[in-house]
Formats: sequence, C-alpha cells, structure tokens
Amino acid sequence: MTDPATLNIVAISGSLRVGSFNTALLRHAATVAPGGVHVRLAPIHELPHFDSDLETRGLPITVQALRDQVALADGLLIASPEYNFSVPGVLKNAIDWLSRRPDSPLDEKPTAILGAGGRSGTARAQRHLREILTHNDMRVLSKPEVLVKGAWIHFDEDLRPDAETSEAVAKLMTSLVSHIMSSNARTRAS
Repeated sequence: MTDPATLNIVAISGSLRVGSFNTALLRHAATVAPGGVHVRLAPIHELPHFDSDLETRGLPITVQALRDQVALADGLLIASPEYNFSVPGVLKNAIDWLSRRPDSPLDEKPTAILGAGGRSGTARAQRHLREILTHNDMRVLSKPEVLVKGAWIHFDEDLRPDAETSEAVAKLMTSLVSHIMSSNARTRAS
C-alpha cells in the first residue's frame, strides 16, 4: 500500500454515551484525516460479554462483524475515557473478542490511541491500553499523545473540539497514516 488515499482506519470508542467526548474525537478525526483516508467508527454496543463457551459454539454475529471490519482495516484508532484509573470494561471486552487466536485481526495492527477525560486526560487509561495491546504485538504509535484534560472545556455544545484539540487530533492522524505506511513497508520487506 503506497497511497494514503486508499487507507481504511477503523475507529473504536471506549465510551457508549451518546454525548461522549471520546466518540466526538473519533468523528472529528475522520474530518481531519489526510485526504482520502477513510475513518469508520465501529460500534461495540451490541457485543456480548466475552465468554469462551460462546466462542466455542461459534462467534456471535456482532463479534464476527467487528472482527471482519478490523481485519480489513489498514489501521486502528482507539479513543478511551478513563474509568477508575484504567480503560472501561466495554473497551476491554471488545479487545478480548478481537484478540483471540488463531487469526486475530489485531496481530501487528498499526494503531493510535487518544482520549478525553478529567484532570489526567486519560493518561493512566492510555498506559493500561498500551499494555493490553502488546498481547497481539500491535504496532502502537507512541507520539504524538492526545490526552484531552478537562474535556468539558474543550468541546462546544455540539461536541466540536476547540482549535487546540482539533490541531492535536489532526497531527495524530497524519502520524498514524505515516505509521501505517512504514509498517506496511516493513511487512513487505520481511
């Protein structure tokens, strides 16, 4: 893959709230992504709790749909709030379903993370998320970091981010596209 205009990025929000700042970040990322890059929000609302008995009987339709979306994506963008100094259970549940082997769609997937939250701006949640994603050797972008502190002051009533947040998300998207391109080049070379 040499043309960033052909890249498809799947975005996953760790928040189920309709008025989620994290989901708003992902929607905004789609508007500031480099030209032609497609960002698609993948729903996780309908995923059942991970249960290996369910897996043994056959993946639920919602799980298979998410796995298929991620498998076809060139990269992932994950936005997470911070709950009790970590990632929300719904996000961990989605990752649990996606991480299962053989043929996990997360294996070595180029990924960027960001988050909007309280005083720490999701720093602890992002650190935990990075640890979780090492299970599948995911290629997580280290910089730039997008940690929106005091999220409520950085979004308007229509959940549009302020200029500072918008610029940070745009830089992250440019870096993610470069990260995907270099990851693809390394994969082809090996």
